Amino acid sequence: MSEGGGSAFNPRAALALVLVGAALFVALLWMIGSGMNAGSANNGGNHAEGRGLNGFAALAGLLERRGYAVSRSRSEGRLDDPGLLVLTPPHGSGGKELEDIIVRRRQTGPTLLVLPKWLAMPAPPGRSDAKARKGWVDLLGTARPEWGDAVASIGKLDLRIDERRGAGGNWHGLGRNGRLSEPRAVQTMTSGALVALVRDGNARMLAGYLDDLGTYPVLDELADVTPGEASDEELFPLVIVAEPDLLDNYGLADRERARLALDLVDAAMEGERLPVTFDLTLNGLARSANLLTLAFTPPFLAATLCLLIAAMATCWRAFLRFGPPRRAGRAIAFGKQALIANAAGLIRRTRRFHLVSLPYADQVRERLARSLALPRSADAATTEKLIDRAVAGRSLADNAFSTLAARLRAARREADILRAAQDLHALERTVKR
Repeated sequence: MSEGGGSAFNPRAALALVLVGAALFVALLWMIGSGMNAGSANNGGNHAEGRGLNGFAALAGLLERRGYAVSRSRSEGRLDDPGLLVLTPPHGSGGKELEDIIVRRRQTGPTLLVLPKWLAMPAPPGRSDAKARKGWVDLLGTARPEWGDAVASIGKLDLRIDERRGAGGNWHGLGRNGRLSEPRAVQTMTSGALVALVRDGNARMLAGYLDDLGTYPVLDELADVTPGEASDEELFPLVIVAEPDLLDNYGLADRERARLALDLVDAAMEGERLPVTFDLTLNGLARSANLLTLAFTPPFLAATLCLLIAAMATCWRAFLRFGPPRRAGRAIAFGKQALIANAAGLIRRTRRFHLVSLPYADQVRERLARSLALPRSADAATTEKLIDRAVAGRSLADNAFSTLAARLRAARREADILRAAQDLHALERTVKR
């Protein structure tokens, strides 16, 4: 851009372009850091983001509306967070991996393990019978997880799925009873290490908790059993639900089953109000942390915000400089006007206004004497009397010059000096006119 030339761009348009570009760039960084680029987790799986019949999004939403602090975790590091951990592993999970998670959490917080049953696939969106929404599934059948017996920490777990008509479709437990959503496909479990909380119509276990060396007074009371001798009071309970239709979206369509789901969650917490974490890593939705993720995560978020504010301040200063460069002026300008301005600036800076009162009154007297053609040989007092006589004879002003000059000489405050000087200047202009 040449010196003194006009700007090639409109400043407002340039500012809008920079702001929009910066906002989009920050939004892109946040999306990459938060993992939004990974796509939606509503993929028809049996997890807390799944909205199909086999998913648990309804349970997570119900707990949120009940006031629980609910989070959906994609980080393996959060498996050791305090609070209730809800595990909803699929059929393809590894038994050893699941066992390691359960063992680590025994002294960290309660665990709710929901076993899989349904084999499902995402429903095609263009079906003729109905318009399937994203996340909906077709139930292809049932299958018990083969890794049930591999979880050695909970003893031998015998899982069975009864698909006969009238195969115990009713349930009762925790002071409630009702009917399962699919009575012809009921998954039950048998284990000498578990105490039943919910049973089906044939008295088979649908949900229970691990009877170990821990102290679980709430669970023992709900199961109506006499607590045994506990030797480790730091253990947290492990609650296992063999029939997922007690907790999944398919099951929560019924009001009584929804109430049972809340009771099971409260029982797993031993009556305490704990945060609830739904794990998504076992369902293949784990996301590893990166630098961008850390940048938008406390406590590093504070440093990121400081950098953004500094960048905004820099851009604002650059915008104020936008446009053609200013021509550099002389340090000391030419002419009487510049000399007067410099002298006035010096007086204003030193704040010695009373030192200019007497010289200013004398200068006005000399100028009026020349304008009225008064004799130059007369002294100051005589000249002021002649000026007063001339002004009064011509009726040019109400106040005499000597009065205004004396008031200016006697003034000490800045406002009084300025007012007296203005009155004297007005008299001078009137006489010369």
